[in-house]
Amino acid sequence: MHSVNLGEVLAKLTLEEKASLLAGANFWETVPIDSKGVPKVKVSDGPNGARGDSFAGGITAACFPAASCMASTFDVSLAKRVGTAIAEETKTKGARCLLGPTMCLHRHPLGGRNFESFSEDPYLTGKMAARVVEGLQGQGIAATIKHFAINEQETERMTVNETVGIRALRELYLKPFEMAVKEANPWAVMTAYNMVNGNHCDSNEYLLKEVLRGDWGWDGLVMSDWGGVNSTAEALNAGLDLEMPGPTIWRKVEDVVAAVQAGKVTEATINERAMRVLQFLARLKCFEDPTIPDERAVNKPEHQALIREAGAKGMVLLKNEGDVLPLSKERVQGKRIALLGHAKSALAHGGGSASVNAHYKVTPWDAMHTALGDSVEFTYAKGADTLRNLPPITDNVVGLDGKKGFSRKLYEPGSSEPVEVKHGLASADVDILNSFDFINKDVSLEGTFTPAVTDDYYFALSGIGPSTLLIDGKVIAEQKTNCPDPMGYLFGGAPGENHKVSLEAGQQYKIFVRTAPPTAGDAAAIGILAGHVGVRCGHMTVTEHDKDYVAEAIEVAKAADVAVIFTGHEAFWETEGQDQQSFNLPKDGSQDELVAAVAAVNPNTIVVNSTGVAVAMPWVDKVQAVIQAWFSGQECGNSIADVLTGALNPEGHLTCTFPKKLEDCPAHGNFPGEVVNGRLEVKYEEGVFVGYRHFDRLPADKVQFPFGFGLSYTTFDYSDLTVGRAGDDFTVHVKVTNTGKLAGAVAVQVYVGQAQAPKEDPLKVLAAFEKVTLQPGQAESVALPVSSRDIAFFDETANQWVVRGGNYKFMVAKSSQDVVLEAPVAIAQKTYAP
Repeated sequence: MHSVNLGEVLAKLTLEEKASLLAGANFWETVPIDSKGVPKVKVSDGPNGARGDSFAGGITAACFPAASCMASTFDVSLAKRVGTAIAEETKTKGARCLLGPTMCLHRHPLGGRNFESFSEDPYLTGKMAARVVEGLQGQGIAATIKHFAINEQETERMTVNETVGIRALRELYLKPFEMAVKEANPWAVMTAYNMVNGNHCDSNEYLLKEVLRGDWGWDGLVMSDWGGVNSTAEALNAGLDLEMPGPTIWRKVEDVVAAVQAGKVTEATINERAMRVLQFLARLKCFEDPTIPDERAVNKPEHQALIREAGAKGMVLLKNEGDVLPLSKERVQGKRIALLGHAKSALAHGGGSASVNAHYKVTPWDAMHTALGDSVEFTYAKGADTLRNLPPITDNVVGLDGKKGFSRKLYEPGSSEPVEVKHGLASADVDILNSFDFINKDVSLEGTFTPAVTDDYYFALSGIGPSTLLIDGKVIAEQKTNCPDPMGYLFGGAPGENHKVSLEAGQQYKIFVRTAPPTAGDAAAIGILAGHVGVRCGHMTVTEHDKDYVAEAIEVAKAADVAVIFTGHEAFWETEGQDQQSFNLPKDGSQDELVAAVAAVNPNTIVVNSTGVAVAMPWVDKVQAVIQAWFSGQECGNSIADVLTGALNPEGHLTCTFPKKLEDCPAHGNFPGEVVNGRLEVKYEEGVFVGYRHFDRLPADKVQFPFGFGLSYTTFDYSDLTVGRAGDDFTVHVKVTNTGKLAGAVAVQVYVGQAQAPKEDPLKVLAAFEKVTLQPGQAESVALPVSSRDIAFFDETANQWVVRGGNYKFMVAKSSQDVVLEAPVAIAQKTYAP
């Protein structure tokens, strides 16, 4: 660390200067004090890549697999390698702090940000996250573990109150954070938007003071989520060091000084908060080198290879009836393969702050051609309509200047005289995230549209604030109020209603769109979007929109030897800002219909599903093979092709349970909650029974695919289980043998449970895992350490961790539902401090 004396630096600062350090200067940077030698630092999203300072477009960046894909590798060394690579990416964006990893749990399959979190299991989450943190910080880049805490849904995330018992809070939702803190010491923690047990996370003294700073003894920087501060004095007193972004809402210098003068906050507290910021800057060597380099796009071949490897290793083979896979060159020579659905899409990432403008994205269509070359004939059909928004008007438009594109006018609110006119806008889409340079202004888009074909057209309008669409002076669509789901709109998931208009080819039509910032009535829900505008005007011919895609796919599939259907979620369906609309694949059953129809005409039907969450698979018994590909990054097509063709033997395991029915999920009925006295309230009534902990108590046929499940193109056998003891901890020894004909890897999973578990305890919990790679016929003895603290429960009354004394079972399993070996172990009662 630099030899600068931070105590001396702090002593030179006035109260006003110290207050200025406690909120961001802008969206991505902290406030410097040049006259006192205090530098600034730049931060960057996000969990699966370093995007830089532009939400949409901007400098390109490497897009890594999402966390749910990474966790499915069950490979902690790979997680660290990815963390190291993302640190290198962060440096290319001039930043020294990455806003990730995200490590909330998959409480419910409809959670909007599950994809950027690791798992339903706290132990797996904690282990994978800790290694990512080590990778990042080993390169001098601060990790920011988030969102602390209980951010398991997106619905009304700014204001929702989550009521959860302390036992479940400690054992499930705080456990991964505790593991990351104690194993890897992240330099920053980001608070969540929501309330926990009646208090906002940014001012939650239980979370920040008692647990994070107190029980865990952590000494890093606490920053808010963007727009996630809800008070001045309360958040300062609770331990929130830095409000982001700037300019500040709650920490204007005069407001902080007034709070000190009024006795609501002590100057000692301000000193403590300011010192945390200074320590953060020192850790990141900002005093040594205060420069913030320009952003660069550095497309490293070694990162490309790592992304391809990690994406493929995270894919989970769920079904392979009759060994229809792999589609190796030798097996498919001279055959016809139909690539259907999303074959020409690259479902690389989810939506929101975890998305990046990838250097490139490889589609399965291109990757399969590269992998199999001319030895195969490929055919294609789209097969399903999955559009959420009609595409914005882009072609055949001229602006008021007579040149291509729309003209945009800015107005003072309610005025008819523009204060600025700009021409040449590429589309009828004013993106909120790129409109931060005009605040509290009305906006209009104007252009002359000349359709290429005569047809009925659908037009759709949506805005974050009140908006209107006119064609030739006639009102076609009008949104009179704010968007009911502003965060959903922000990330592309709030489409407008379709309105049919008949247009003639070659005729000119005047398009006029006007929108205003959202009205102030929904300030809490609007948050940092207050004063900003966003509007979309989409269109499509009725002929194209209402096309029978399935019929075309059926004909293509009939004529093929093998049909591979690529299903999944585009980023506008699975995104930050809103939870999933349905457990079934979008849109309106179209993808499920496609799979069922193709399976009925082709006996070799394979499904490759790219989602970050568990989804319904009503067709699973009708197809021969299923691969869960997740969101596997910019190399997604190549990673998929590697698994499909057998270039890489699949070795992933599910990080979340795939239930057959949504109503069997533990949080069903308590997600996303109920409105009570004007606020959304969510009760975590399932307690500690989340994921497999819940499904272990139900009949096995309630589960489509269990946690930890994953097939291979080879087979493995387990034998010689023994459990050694060293003090309070244990070591599980087991022999693993590759009994098949191909090299492969498998995650050895160890679960521990009481022989007679009381009804308030799970039957078992994951307590250790290790990825093992073996050649055909090779055997290896694996030693897996088990900490007794990881099998303890949290006693709320005594405020301590307790291992119940009694008889336990140590289980080696292929999944949470497939235990292959178990050994009895007697354990004495043991307690641990929180």
